[in-house]
Amino acid sequence: MPSNVSASRDKQSWDYALRSGLAGGVAGCVAKTAIAPLDRVKILFQTSNPDFQKYTGSWSGAFKAASRIYTEAGVRGLLQGHSATLLRVFPYASIKFMAYDKVHYMLMPTREQETNLRRFAAGSLSGMISVLFTYPLEVIRVRMAFQTRSSSPSPLRPSFIRAIQQISSEGASRPSASRTTKTLFDTFPVLKFYRGFTVTIIGMVPYAGTSFLTWGFLRARYIPRPKPGEKKPATPLADLTIGGISGMIAQTVSYPFEIIRRRMQVGGLTRPDRWMRWGETVKAIYNTGGWRGFYVGLSIGYLKVVPMTAISYAVWQAGKRVLKV
Repeated sequence: MPSNVSASRDKQSWDYALRSGLAGGVAGCVAKTAIAPLDRVKILFQTSNPDFQKYTGSWSGAFKAASRIYTEAGVRGLLQGHSATLLRVFPYASIKFMAYDKVHYMLMPTREQETNLRRFAAGSLSGMISVLFTYPLEVIRVRMAFQTRSSSPSPLRPSFIRAIQQISSEGASRPSASRTTKTLFDTFPVLKFYRGFTVTIIGMVPYAGTSFLTWGFLRARYIPRPKPGEKKPATPLADLTIGGISGMIAQTVSYPFEIIRRRMQVGGLTRPDRWMRWGETVKAIYNTGGWRGFYVGLSIGYLKVVPMTAISYAVWQAGKRVLKV
């Protein structure tokens, strides 16, 4: 009985949460680095970059696009925007996994109290909390990855600082901007770094919720719980498999939201004079590609998300074992 009470207290402590967050941050960086080239290609497809539209719609197109990037810019081209990715991913993954452990224990202090609805709620809340604190870094990362020779008037190589300067200068000083938009940007300049935030938060509910729901459900069903007094066994292969399945299902459910979000995030480049809204973004996507337009790049999304989620969950669990949580 005392050991159970001690374990419960440990899970409620900030020491436990911070260790779990550190493991999650490292896991996120490892996973994102593993799929960084695919991530660059995926962003170019999702945002309909004019240089790469002809490659969309097939698996081979993704590899042709990556080959073109490598030919023109080498490995640095495939990793363009990755520095901003790592700056965002470490705090994002840390907060997400730390929040998940805290919320999970609040909603489900014992395994007997776990339900699919509570798993979904814990995952959704943790995803929303992490996005709230790290979203500006995501916008900067997307801007850096989006720029190609024809999409950017500047001959300078995209950088973290230049992306910040570009976003900061958008909208407010444009004479064609509407009075409402100018007032909004002038009063709250930080909103320029939150383009597409509402659709991201809404999309995070099915994505993180489904991902953690699937993760928790499959682990509870197929990984036997340790007997009293036994140490929890390491299950790296099971963690990779369950993580990959979780990522694939979550990506399928939430992908249209991701397309809308990407378009809104680069809206400052395509329409720098004003804020791109939900309705017109959805309409523009449908007018150019029909319902299929909301699934552009999904195949490469699977190539990216399945290994990324698998690695992320597996490294998170391994990190927690190393850090004794």
